Amino acid sequence: MGLDPEAQVKKDLERLLPLLNAKLTSRFEHGEAVKVAEAMRYSLEAGGKRVRPLLCLLAAESVGADPEMALSGALALEYLHTYSLIHDDLPAMDDDDLRRGKPTCHVAFGEAHAILAGDGLQAEAFGVLAADASIPAEARVEAIALLAEASGWRGMVGGQALDLEGEGLETYGLDHLKTIHRLKTGALLRASLEMGAVLGGADGALREALRSAGAWLGLAFQIQDDILDATSDAAALGKRAGKDAEKGKITYPALLGLEGAQRALAEATENASCHLQSLPKPGSLEAWARYLAGRKV
Repeated sequence: MGLDPEAQVKKDLERLLPLLNAKLTSRFEHGEAVKVAEAMRYSLEAGGKRVRPLLCLLAAESVGADPEMALSGALALEYLHTYSLIHDDLPAMDDDDLRRGKPTCHVAFGEAHAILAGDGLQAEAFGVLAADASIPAEARVEAIALLAEASGWRGMVGGQALDLEGEGLETYGLDHLKTIHRLKTGALLRASLEMGAVLGGADGALREALRSAGAWLGLAFQIQDDILDATSDAAALGKRAGKDAEKGKITYPALLGLEGAQRALAEATENASCHLQSLPKPGSLEAWARYLAGRKV
């Protein structure tokens, strides 16, 4: 019998975080634009769960590969995710002044440098993958294409646009909300697992299993975000709570009630788990799926 989810996640963090952290900010230590480099490092070092890069490493491991084979993909995902947070927090977007318990990038460095820091991180995400000669060229191109698909206007950027536009709507339904979640949050989480499969040399069936699991995991993650925003406080979250309701956003608790949202969360988590069962080594990813569904931040 395996470890309980929290214990397994702790074990995975202890062995994989040092691998990630050893190279996380090294690309931003030398260069002429000192202030923007400082802003990029500030945002990367602010903490966070490192969910996307760790899922990428674990996905490679789940198909029988050494997780280090997916390290460039993991770094790329964290750069891309951090850029998205910097831009999401801007006054023109979600207008947040607190992220992970610290002042947001634009509060600490000004709006202009925050925008540039996000731009720089986005570029480095593709650069770190493209420069890794240890990855076979075909796999490198596939991983870059997956990252572009997940982060562009048919993915994360499109989801953010629909989310912003939704603030001006009087009402919209569950299907519309699922679309926003699938694009804004789900696309990058899905790519995290699929990129791990590609960089780990997985065949088509295993890659599809991880892609499907990632899609359900992404939905579960965002539903839990909605629940936490509605039920937690700023001290616990490390960011402003209740902002979805303030902006009039439609969320799972708003549409389904808290109990309905919790049922949807459980269903999405179970679906993710089912798709993971076909993997050679599903244990860690399944533990992470259950841990993330029950997280408090």
